[in-house]
Amino acid sequence: MLGDIEENRVFRSKKELMTCLSITSMRKKFQYKVFKSNTSFIVVRCVHPSCSWRVRANKLIESEYWMVTKHVDKHTCLTDFKTTRRRQATSWVVGECIKRRFINPGRVFRPRDVMDDMKQRYGVELSYSVAWRGRECAYENLRLGTPKQSYNLLPGYLHMLMQTNPGSVVNLEVTDENKFQYLFIAFAASIQGFSYCRPVISIDATHLKGKYRGVLFTAMCHDANQQIFPLAIGVGDSENDAAWTWFLKRVKDVFGENPDLVIVSDRHRSIRSAVEEAFPRAFHGICIYHLLNNLKTKFKSKNKELEQHYIAAAKAYNLQEFHVLFYTLCSAVPGAKEYLESVGLDRWTRSHAPCRRYNIMTTNISESFNDMLFKVRELPITAFVNEVRLLCQRWFQQRRTKANGCSSRMSTDVEKKLEERRDRAQTMDVICADQYTFDVVDGDHNYCVDMALWTCTCRKFQLDQLPCDHVLAVVRKTQYDPYDLCSLYYTREFWCETYRGVIQPIPHISSWVVPPPISTFQLNPPDVRTVAGRRRKRRLPSMGEELTTSKCSRCKGKGHNRATCQNPIALRQSEPGPSLLSPIAGASSATELGHQTDPSPSMPPPVAAATAPPDVGHPTDPSPTMPSPIAAATAGPHFGQTLADS
Repeated sequence: MLGDIEENRVFRSKKELMTCLSITSMRKKFQYKVFKSNTSFIVVRCVHPSCSWRVRANKLIESEYWMVTKHVDKHTCLTDFKTTRRRQATSWVVGECIKRRFINPGRVFRPRDVMDDMKQRYGVELSYSVAWRGRECAYENLRLGTPKQSYNLLPGYLHMLMQTNPGSVVNLEVTDENKFQYLFIAFAASIQGFSYCRPVISIDATHLKGKYRGVLFTAMCHDANQQIFPLAIGVGDSENDAAWTWFLKRVKDVFGENPDLVIVSDRHRSIRSAVEEAFPRAFHGICIYHLLNNLKTKFKSKNKELEQHYIAAAKAYNLQEFHVLFYTLCSAVPGAKEYLESVGLDRWTRSHAPCRRYNIMTTNISESFNDMLFKVRELPITAFVNEVRLLCQRWFQQRRTKANGCSSRMSTDVEKKLEERRDRAQTMDVICADQYTFDVVDGDHNYCVDMALWTCTCRKFQLDQLPCDHVLAVVRKTQYDPYDLCSLYYTREFWCETYRGVIQPIPHISSWVVPPPISTFQLNPPDVRTVAGRRRKRRLPSMGEELTTSKCSRCKGKGHNRATCQNPIALRQSEPGPSLLSPIAGASSATELGHQTDPSPSMPPPVAAATAPPDVGHPTDPSPTMPSPIAAATAGPHFGQTLADS
């Protein structure tokens, strides 16, 4: 809040002074007009000609500050002169009043909500158009200007990003006409932390939903605790060969090409050609869920057994298990064998992959990151990049604290997984062959474990680099330390090192220090073909994708969740219980006290007589009586009654 107008109060600008005057007039329910105004002073008065209220402010010498030099805070106008419509409630003033409501980019604040908010806080009635323009002004204040102005601020923001985060890599490509083309950002903390993550990178792209649209490219991996670790982001015009190749080449320049590197993505043609050009030695795996959708579309099948057999075959560790599941799948769907083999068994199965994919068989980590930016993708380019930085900054701080607070040798998730495997290993029998070789009996199957080669015939041990159930059964019978059998990628030490780097904040735009070559550079937005109608904000479903509709746990309705539910909830049906006025309650009390009751039946009510069984009223049965008035009032459903949700 800017507070009230007082003498000798100093404002940072004339706009701040006028904003304070407008908010004060709305809060105190009066109107004013500007009597005189120029670059050195301003005089405002109440709109009523006989009212004595007035304010004078002067600009301080050699400064942008303004000071109130005179304030007559007394109204002599009539009370009925005040109305609910205020001439000072302009769109930019409304924007200043509601801009704090938009701190969260995902906040939904409709023009109707703006009208209700201004009515409750200031008693001002706004038209829909003023409320809409006020919301747009609030967006501009919090989103670093309009979408076009945001591109012009981007070079200065990127300069400050590299100044506050030394070691970060930023690439900005422009056309000959100084129009935006490509952007690549990799934080220094991400570059340092990737050395302690498994060499499996998930890449994906999603559409931006702002005025100038575009595509967001992401590269993600898993940390020691199986959580998303952001590596790099990029922005381009669309998903084409040139954009994907440019982005992946920047990823290679920053993170290198590990001999064991695996790239996981969907089957987009541009991604395949870009991976072959940028990472010729890396193995390119396919997301099994994207391939499943393609399989469903090609064979027009929604069979649940098809999905179950396919997922089980893709995740199988050994070849014997894969062949059994694959044969069952191909028998259920004629033609699936040729289709899946043409894709390449090594690209979508764990058992045929030439290198370790660990547990990363899908692009879910990239999809989840894109989903977290669902509302953020509507922001202008500079505000969007800043929100991504804030998200990564928050993640690094939270996970650094969690990793440093971990007391076990492994990460929290891996420690839990090992504990579950230890429990299953308790029921297995171990037969020793020699010092290093063991035969483990697990139900109807037996597995061979070689502790010298770190292998098990189930292949989980060598592919995931974590002790499987059979290895832990051997550990239980021997002196091996199970933690020494785990890969360093799962240890608490690597977990802490992953988040040792810090993503530093960037100061407010008023504090930026940008050298002239960058500050004077005019970056223009890209050329975009304007399409008639509203811009699409929800993506088109992929081939074979089954859309799921959210269900509210509060009202049981569909299409929304509990957080956004606005439906009234009906009162629950009351159950009739004992009443103090009920003759039955009195009769039962008398019986308990040992008093003699009259066994003769009384006249039943009409409803009871019509619905009672033939033996009602028998001399040996208790006499039926009229129901209690309170019980009758509370029994049955209450139509038309609702309970407003607080």
